Amino acid sequence: MEPPLPCTACPLRPLAAFKPVTPLELASISASKVGQRLCTAGATVLAEGQATTRVYVLLAGWAFRFKTMADGRRQILNFLLPGDLLGLQGEMLANLTHGVEALTEVNLCAFATDAVPGFFRDHPGIAFDITWLAAHEERLVDDAVLTVGRRTAMERVAALLVHLYKRAASAGMVEGVSIPFPLTQLHIADALGLSVVHTNRVLQRLRKGGFIRLEGQRLAIGDLHAMQRVGHYWEQPAPRRPLL
Repeated sequence: MEPPLPCTACPLRPLAAFKPVTPLELASISASKVGQRLCTAGATVLAEGQATTRVYVLLAGWAFRFKTMADGRRQILNFLLPGDLLGLQGEMLANLTHGVEALTEVNLCAFATDAVPGFFRDHPGIAFDITWLAAHEERLVDDAVLTVGRRTAMERVAALLVHLYKRAASAGMVEGVSIPFPLTQLHIADALGLSVVHTNRVLQRLRKGGFIRLEGQRLAIGDLHAMQRVGHYWEQPAPRRPLL
């Protein structure tokens, strides 16, 4: 565990996507941090079925939350970007029913096991923010069910790419017109309930149609509005989100 980065030096807090906190709340958040955890790409951040002793906030990098079946088949539940909260289910339910894997090298802010109940006891503003994040996570799961259950393969891929592009942009990851995109076709397939072959075909169609440019682990979307139409993805602009 690395020494904790002071919350006053957090690179995410100045971003417009995140709501501000009061000096008292910031001091409490900082006092609850126990360190930074660095994980390499492919490392297990949280293991399925095991109790977690920490709650984490993703400070830098990409990760994903997943569940596996007995025969090894995997369903990616959602992708995690800077600002996302990890391990809350383990904090509340003792054992995690999912795992988290680092997609790239990640830097995580670690909080003590009693941080969450302490916030609910002493800081209603932070407690509300944690509740908001939990509700937001539930909404993302609802969207994932809609995607897998009703969207066509083309709509699934387009909606996922738009969703990740917008989230990466809000986290300050846009360089020029592109974002880092460390997902492989297998990751996309495991998230959308598609075969890798079918995923490849859809990506090729989007490339040939001029909708996307995907090379060198970077994604550019030519016409975001057009991609939204393809994916039937019309999410309204999100309010400024809490950052623990």
